[in-house]
Amino acid sequence: MKIFPAIDIYGGRAVRLLHGDYDKMSDYGDPAERAKEFVAAGVKNAHIVDLEGAKTGLTPNLSVIERIAANTPLFIEVGGGIRNMEAARRYIDAGVGRIILGTAALTDPGFLQDALSAFGGKVAVGADLRDGYIAVKGWTETSAVSCGEFFTRMAGMGVKTVICTDISKDGALKGANVPLYRELAEKYPVNIIASGGVSSTDDIKQLAAAGVYGAIIGKAYYTGAVELKSALRAADDN
Repeated sequence: MKIFPAIDIYGGRAVRLLHGDYDKMSDYGDPAERAKEFVAAGVKNAHIVDLEGAKTGLTPNLSVIERIAANTPLFIEVGGGIRNMEAARRYIDAGVGRIILGTAALTDPGFLQDALSAFGGKVAVGADLRDGYIAVKGWTETSAVSCGEFFTRMAGMGVKTVICTDISKDGALKGANVPLYRELAEKYPVNIIASGGVSSTDDIKQLAAAGVYGAIIGKAYYTGAVELKSALRAADDN
């Protein structure tokens, strides 16, 4: 299983939110320094979200992400506000390995299909779940589309990778929703990257055993609850 330590960016800074609440934000400094720490620990992948972009549909932190891509060997997946082909191309041209379509994957299937046609496996979608339904616009709204309906639709369109976040677990350090991710991995022909609540190496071992493709480590890394080298060993991501 692959490990993706996370960098959420707001105002050019690395931050973490609690349950996706922008009013409950912790600052963790320079995103580029966090990325260097990932590399030093032996990590090969990074999950980056432009939190401002998720709300506005713009790319205000593109230059920060571009610097990270240019100055590290990390495979970077980026989400947050990618809602048109221009934004998608900006990130791909910046050296990003995979873009994540969130709100747009639900509200603009034509754009998703265009992105898949242009970039293939470099396109993933985000499934951010609140009470079993897909949340959109930086988690500020909850749609009427259920988890099952969304995954069936994405698999049918040829999406290969889905980053699935259980919002109720995000930033709470209370463990990942392993049964959810196991069910999704078994039921749908897509690579599942689990996000939200990973708070120990035991969580990582359970997710790996559940057949999950990847796991995102957010707050647990920043608080020291999970060391990246230990996470890699637990995931057997060598």
